[in-house]
Amino acid sequence: MIRAFLNKSFDAHLTKHGLAKESDCWWIDNTSDELVSAQDTFKCPDDYGFYPHSVSCDKYFKCDNGVAELKTCGNGLAFDASDPKYLTENCDYLHNTDCGDRAKLEPPITAPHCPRLYGIFADEAKCDTFWNCWNGEASRYQCSPGLAYDREARVCMWADQVPECKTEEVANGFVCPAAGELSNVGSFSRHAHPEDCRKYYICTEGVARELGCPIGTVFKIGDTDGSGNCEDPEDVPGW
Repeated sequence: MIRAFLNKSFDAHLTKHGLAKESDCWWIDNTSDELVSAQDTFKCPDDYGFYPHSVSCDKYFKCDNGVAELKTCGNGLAFDASDPKYLTENCDYLHNTDCGDRAKLEPPITAPHCPRLYGIFADEAKCDTFWNCWNGEASRYQCSPGLAYDREARVCMWADQVPECKTEEVANGFVCPAAGELSNVGSFSRHAHPEDCRKYYICTEGVARELGCPIGTVFKIGDTDGSGNCEDPEDVPGW
């Protein structure tokens, strides 16, 4: 039996085939009659080409002179079967691949920061950090100030829009002034960062977001509360 992490969109298909679910994982028998039958009965439709396995998303057949060879993508990759002519051999990230009914996967092979050897994964502790894993080698990436890595969209978004972020991780825990506390402000207010003169916070409807001034400029506190702009350092008192 092997354990494979699958997208929840496959749940109905797997239940239909009588597979048992534990948490968000499916236990799959990779020696099942369905899998073995697909491998034993495959015949090359043409002399040359690359064809998807009927039940496994990370397996495919390479046909060379009419002879089929079963191939397996790297752990965390899946075979992209989008080429209508079946002439492209391409294993892509699981989240980029439409597996359809090809729901079975090889079991995960893990490495530090990598739930699988290939893929893009959120950091275990910091919500603004993610890892790009390639053959088990993890490269660290950090979102721009004020942003965090969204595990579903797989892009950097405002930290307050990412549910995994703790309160203190959203704008470093900065709390916006209460409604009505500031006068002479419009739909948003700006506030200096307590430690970094290039950074500042913008508050909109009580939500704080961290922003940064362009390189070569610093945040200058305005004449009224909740105001300010990015200016040349020589124009900022105390710089």
